[in-house]
Amino acid sequence: MEIGSSWDLDDKIHEECGVFGMYDLDGGEVASTIYYGLFALQHRGQESCGIAVSDTGGPKRAVRVHKGMGLCNEVFLPETLEALHGDIGVGHVRYSTAGSSSRENAQPLVLNYIKGTLALAHNGNLVNAPQLRRELEYTGAIFQTTIDSEVIAYHIARERIESGSVEEAVALAMKKLSGAYSLVIMSPRKLIGARDPFGFKPLCIGKKDNAYILTSETCALATIGAEFVRDVEPGEVVAITKDGIRSDRSMCFADRGRQARCVFEYIYFARPDTVFDGVSVYHSRIFAGRCLAKDSPVEADLVVGVPESGNAAALGYALESGVPYGTAFVKNTYVGRTFIKPKQSNRVSAVRVKLNVLKEAVEGKRVVLIDDSIVRGTTSHQIVRMLREAGAAQVHMRVAAPPFLHPCYFGTDIPSEDQLIASGKTLEEIRFLIGADSIAYLRLERLKEMAEGLPLCTACFSGDYPIAPPSEDIRGEYAK
Repeated sequence: MEIGSSWDLDDKIHEECGVFGMYDLDGGEVASTIYYGLFALQHRGQESCGIAVSDTGGPKRAVRVHKGMGLCNEVFLPETLEALHGDIGVGHVRYSTAGSSSRENAQPLVLNYIKGTLALAHNGNLVNAPQLRRELEYTGAIFQTTIDSEVIAYHIARERIESGSVEEAVALAMKKLSGAYSLVIMSPRKLIGARDPFGFKPLCIGKKDNAYILTSETCALATIGAEFVRDVEPGEVVAITKDGIRSDRSMCFADRGRQARCVFEYIYFARPDTVFDGVSVYHSRIFAGRCLAKDSPVEADLVVGVPESGNAAALGYALESGVPYGTAFVKNTYVGRTFIKPKQSNRVSAVRVKLNVLKEAVEGKRVVLIDDSIVRGTTSHQIVRMLREAGAAQVHMRVAAPPFLHPCYFGTDIPSEDQLIASGKTLEEIRFLIGADSIAYLRLERLKEMAEGLPLCTACFSGDYPIAPPSEDIRGEYAK
């Protein structure tokens, strides 16, 4: 691996998507509120977004949908939202980890079938999607997308034909699904939420006035002024109807001993102001920084975080160590998804376009640099070099996660092992490649403490997959 040769702007892993659903029992319009909810979840996906709405008092097949490639404020204009009339709806933001990046794969998916319509928004990846897809194809199913969310929608629709309700159909379909999924589903008269038995992905319930909300993160509830009600439990199916919220516990077939929440929700994915299954993401990151200070101390003058994801862990390190916390970087907030990456011939680093070092803050100082993780190491190498060029006397890298050693199959675009800097290398080799004076990672056993004892999936670090990896690679373009 040649460190420094990559011109990627962001050497980070990404979440697949965020979901948001709302049902106003008083009949109020929901599209604009869903839009603001998606805006709060934009960090979970920047490739595409969409909203589908319906009127529970109107015709059963009258679903209005708008989706497209881009950020929320690019896809939705005021006149677009005004045209989306309805008191029930679902929304989605996407970052593809399986299936190509195209408008056809944008969600929510809207399915017309004999019982009416379904609009589905999905966060996660199925490990048995190829097999389920082939089974459906051999019985005549025609697919419009390349994403496993459509496989889920088909199975729910098929189960609904024989079952007594949509929520029962969802529960029956879940028995066939293997992998990670949080679902928000709109039927003509109900809003349904479902979470896989392992609880890989977050899903919570909120309430605003007489409207109920299902969404990926509590930060979206705060954005729209809704109150948090509770988390959807792993393996649970909930239904919101005109009579309120209902959960049939007989459908909650999760085994707590086998739960496996994605650890990266706490480390990186979720917004710091989110609470995931009762655990504050912000406090988790502060705790990780404190652990780094306890387990891997170093004599230093300043602790800094790589914006924005490393800041909370850096504060935790400073609080525990007594080394002053400071700001070393100025971030260009206008560099986003559509940034045109410079060619090597221009000799302009994409990282330098996004971040600049405050020379006055670091010159002559021994700096502890905190980041949430290191994937390929290209960005870390450039940031360390920038600190040295600004006059830092020493740069000590501390990482608020264990080393990435294995790919993910559950909705996170961790690349194959040959692209991971930590795979097959010693700590000293990694330190040399990124150019730091020292390097240390968060210890694996600290992760459960960080999540306050909740069962976690740590397969990307440990190789201990809660579900056996698929026989064929399902990670799409990121496996290349």
